[in-house]
Amino acid sequence: MADGPGVLSGAESGATEADPAALEAGRLLFAQDCRFVAGATNAGALPPPSLPEIAFAGRSNVGKSSLVNALTGRRTLARVSNTPGRTQQINFFDLGGRLMLVDLPGYGYAAAGRSKVHAWSALIALYLKGRPSLRRLCLLIDARHGLKAIDRETMAELDRAALSYQILLTKADKVTPAGLAAVRQAVAAEARRRRAAHPEILATSAVDGSGIAELRAELAALSSPNPLR
Repeated sequence: MADGPGVLSGAESGATEADPAALEAGRLLFAQDCRFVAGATNAGALPPPSLPEIAFAGRSNVGKSSLVNALTGRRTLARVSNTPGRTQQINFFDLGGRLMLVDLPGYGYAAAGRSKVHAWSALIALYLKGRPSLRRLCLLIDARHGLKAIDRETMAELDRAALSYQILLTKADKVTPAGLAAVRQAVAAEARRRRAAHPEILATSAVDGSGIAELRAELAALSSPNPLR
């Protein structure tokens, strides 16, 4: 997966300054029509690669669907639930014919049943390893809790597979500024020891919108310059 040009700097301290042109490019891209394309529960249901893809992964109830909705400015594009494990398929959303947003099932929800969790895990692994259009995997971490053991296991698997990923902190509005800075610093320190981790850690909130414009700018740099007709 190829990374686009860096938009932010100083991510560890949280004192970031985005390029206004990049922010505007991100705003314009995510103002485009975004439509649901497919929901895959098995390998045969995966749509053929057609656009650069950005996938969102993380523990159950970390806020993946809420983040997709916040990025696109739509409240109900991706289904949001307070029940962990509700997203049970890989959902694909076409953003203006330039970018495909991919919402992956959450991991670490044991109550879903061992057989179902195994099926989800196998499908996610198949998607991640065999998707040439995947430009970036966004690994979401709850800012209230930081890295958990299962997150570290996922990071280790991504390192072994040489799959580049960027860590996004979610629910930043639920943490004090000092607490957020501490979590961000700890996560960044651990990411530096990971071969496949993107060096920049972005903190986001689907509630107050913090970090959303900067993330849009990052992702716009990875989109196709020629929309499909």
